[in-house]
Parts: sequence; structure tokens; C-alpha cells
Amino acid sequence: MRDERLANGLRLITLVDRTTPVAAVNIWYHVGSKDERPGRTGFAHLFEHLMFQGSENVTKAEHLSLLESIGGSANATTWLDRTNYFAVVPAEWVELVLWMEADRLRTLLVGLDQENLDNQRDVVKNEKRSSYDNQPYGGAYIELFEMAYPKGHPYHHPTIGSMDDLDAASLQDVRDFFSTWYAPNNAVLTVVGDIDEAVVRGAVERWFGPIAANPALPAHPDLTLAAPLATSRKTIRDRVPDPRLHVAFRLPPLSDPSLPAAEVACQILASGRGSRLHRRLVRDEQVAQDVSLDVLAFAGGASLAVGAATLRPGASAEQLEKSYGEELARLAAEGPTATEMERAVALIESEEMAKLGDPEELADEIGGYATLLNDPGRALREVEIYRAVTAEQVRDAARAFAPEHRVTLWYEPDGEASA
Repeated sequence: MRDERLANGLRLITLVDRTTPVAAVNIWYHVGSKDERPGRTGFAHLFEHLMFQGSENVTKAEHLSLLESIGGSANATTWLDRTNYFAVVPAEWVELVLWMEADRLRTLLVGLDQENLDNQRDVVKNEKRSSYDNQPYGGAYIELFEMAYPKGHPYHHPTIGSMDDLDAASLQDVRDFFSTWYAPNNAVLTVVGDIDEAVVRGAVERWFGPIAANPALPAHPDLTLAAPLATSRKTIRDRVPDPRLHVAFRLPPLSDPSLPAAEVACQILASGRGSRLHRRLVRDEQVAQDVSLDVLAFAGGASLAVGAATLRPGASAEQLEKSYGEELARLAAEGPTATEMERAVALIESEEMAKLGDPEELADEIGGYATLLNDPGRALREVEIYRAVTAEQVRDAARAFAPEHRVTLWYEPDGEASA
């Protein structure tokens, strides 16, 4: 792995992988919904769309069509701590991707006019309707985040933002957001695959090198949480097919060495048919149709463990919630068995080895750890990190699932859905 910085602050990380004749290009901008100010939410996600609407030398929608014409693909995602853009192409076309990424970083504002803004604002509204408003249980994460992080905390509001905020946003507001955060000194560019590192380095210097840094790049907001998560409950009646329990617990942030143990705990509790929650709630007591418990790792403040269980028709909601909580408490009291540890670590190891064999996944992991932890090499050490987790560490991590530090959300069908 080669890790270097251009004079303008852009961090370039390259890794040669001759397994397949492709190149994966991934650029992480260290800006997410946590960096939005009150009354102007949704901007980070909006740019996930606007970045494909044309720049000085690439017309609207041409970014994707060009890549598809050579057998490549591209996409983007936005989350609390970051926005990232990624593409996979035949290795000989890697410079095309680098040129297009540099072109939209340097000249996106040339093509950003009121018509483009209005169009993509409507696209985001449609996305919210389809993915949240009109999707059963679609608002669960929005509700859980509002309950888990106090009002005013950067993680409290949803990444998709407020539609009222987007409606109120002027073209200048949006342009200012881009000018502030989209700068080479706020980006990590990772290229993994069947590449010549010297050729990639030369292309990056040629296309990204002339782009000026932002010398006034703002600090990220304070993510400190002053108080532990207090118990709270909420029930929502909505157009859902069955009642469903959702829970959330605060966990340490991404940098904390105890977080991998919490992930192993979640594997033991809810990963597959051999997990504790599935055996008890789905198979033995038959009070749930499905169960889950996963870690959402965040850069600061607190990560979250989020879980769910859909009530089986005719079963008791009270019994489902009681049994779910008892299994969490049992792991915290007794710890895992040796067999459970072996199974959980093997499952995680399988996932991590699959990432190491996929240039797109690996580029994303490297860019993420470089951006959020300043440790790109961690992407190559994940397997050994999880192998080192002990049963005692898992037991201690499971204590975070205590009922006094849990938020609970129930969805119940309204009359129309029940009918």
C-alpha cells in the first residue's frame, strides 16, 4: 500500500491487486450530515445527486453513461460522517475515472444552476417518499436516531434531511456548502486493482494537482455526549403489516478498541439461525418472525447497536420484548461459550476476507479508515483484530445492552393496514 499527499492536501492511497483486470477508484469526502447546520439539513446527501449532474467538461448524466460504455459502473453514498463516490472500470480506463472525479471537484459549480438544484431537490423528495414515507417501517432509523441522540447533536437529524430545509435552501446556500467541504484537503482518494502505481500517481497529480485547497476548512462539530442514554419508549401506528419491535443502544465510537467485541456480541445474538435470539424468539418460543441486532459504527460521540424483531401473528408483544431483553442480559451476565465465539469470529472473518478479495470493497474500507481514523492499514488488519477478541471482552461489551440504557420503538398496524 502506498500512502501520500499532494501539495494541495489530497491524500492518495494506492494498492496493487492483480487478481482481476479492474481498477476501483473511491473518493471519500470528510463531510456528512453531521456537518450540516440547523435549518440547512440534507445538503450532504443532496450533493450525492448533484455530483452526477454535469461539470465543465462532462454533461448531465454523461458521467455514468461514459463508464457504462466501457463496461464500468459507479455510484455514491452519504452517511453521518462522510460522502463517498466510487467506480469500478477495466484497469486500462482508470485515468478516465480520475479525470472525471477531478473535473467535478474543480468545476461542479459551473454546471450547478437553479434548474439543476430544483430538479435534484425533487429527486430527493421522491427518494424520501419511496424509501421512508411509503416503506413499511421506513422511518424506524430516523425515529431511533432522534431518540438516541439529543436534539442539537449532529447525529440527531436524518441524513436525508428535512424537506422544509431543502425547500428553503437558496442556490447560494448550496454553492457555499460545496465550496466549503469539497476540497482536495478534505478528501481521500483510493485506487485499488490491476494498476501501475506510478501511472496513477502521475494522472492524479495531473488532474487533481492544480485544484486549490481550502485554507479555511472548518472543524467538524463537537460530537461529545454529556449524558448516558436514558430509557425511552415510543409507539407509532402506521401502515405496516405486523407489529415490530425496534431497539437501540449507544456503543463506543469507531476508534474505541472495545467496539469489535460489541460486533462479535451482535453476531452471537442475532446472526443467522444459530444465534441466541433466533433460537429463542423464532424457533423455540415462536413469538417473532425475524430478529436482528447490528452495529452502526460512527466517528465520534457514540456508535449505535440497533435491533429489531417482527411479532409473529397471534403472539404476545410483551413476551417478545421480554425475551429479547433477557437474551441480551444473559450474554452480559454469563458471556459467550467457546463454540459461540468460534462461530461468530468465523462469520466475521468470512465477511472480511470477501472484502479483501473485492477491489471495490477494499478501496472503500481503506478510504474509510484513512478518513475517519487516519489508519488506512486497518482495512488489512481487520481479521486479526476480530481474532484477538476474547470471551471476556464480549461479555463486557454486552453490558452496553442494559435495559436502563435502551430506547424502544414499536410499530403497530393502523386499522387500514390491519384490514
